[in-house]
Amino acid sequence: MDSPVHAPPDLIDIGLNLGHDSFDPDRAEVLRRAHAAGVIQMILTGTSVEASQKAAELASAHPGVLYSTAGVHPHDAHSFGVDTAVRLHSLAMQPQVVAIGETGLDFYRNYSTPAEQELAFAEQLELANMTGLPVFLHEREAHTRFLAILKEQRDHLQRAVLHCFTGTREELFACLDLDLYIGITGWVCDERRGLHLQQLLKDIPPNRLMLETDAPYLLPRTMQPKALTRRNEPANLRWVLAKVAECLQKPASEIAETTTANARVFFDL
Repeated sequence: MDSPVHAPPDLIDIGLNLGHDSFDPDRAEVLRRAHAAGVIQMILTGTSVEASQKAAELASAHPGVLYSTAGVHPHDAHSFGVDTAVRLHSLAMQPQVVAIGETGLDFYRNYSTPAEQELAFAEQLELANMTGLPVFLHEREAHTRFLAILKEQRDHLQRAVLHCFTGTREELFACLDLDLYIGITGWVCDERRGLHLQQLLKDIPPNRLMLETDAPYLLPRTMQPKALTRRNEPANLRWVLAKVAECLQKPASEIAETTTANARVFFDL
């Protein structure tokens, strides 16, 4: 397996929150470190109309390197008003916006009610259908309802990825049955709660696997030396790559090549 201390070839981080205020002091340096670590393209996640606008602006300033999504996270579904879909549609027409989302269901925290989440989810799936863009999905503790709503529109959607997958084998197979891509984060590097995910990696078809940091969240616990702060950043995608390669017993360069090719196809980069 290739060592994570060497910059791997052509990695794409399919999900990070670069607009997060923790990056305000050093965003340019974060991007420089990402490039030095082989992360050549990044997809910035939109989690509200405002966050989607900021992500689109950041992506516009770095054409060919940064792209973004436009969506409302289930936590913010309570803010999904009569004009939200119109505003998201306007964002989706910008060339740097390559997916609808982050959208889905999260019944773990219920910052928005299940009813509010389901409405916002269905509306964004319809928007993806209308625009022809792929969907960037979120699901936590809501598998049954998530699948039921997704199935209603899956035949009309281009492509869909379940970002930050942490579910069971049964949930994985159900998602693969719907032809979803699977996003793997630093969760897989966690020796406490990521062991089951390490076992499931072999069940993900190579052409459905993509990598992400979800920065500034989910700092890989395998990093050496340990990070000085808990903030994650896209340069750390190499540690996710290293753990995935280790679990699959394949060269990191092979995993990088495959997941990068998948991301380019998925987001039409």
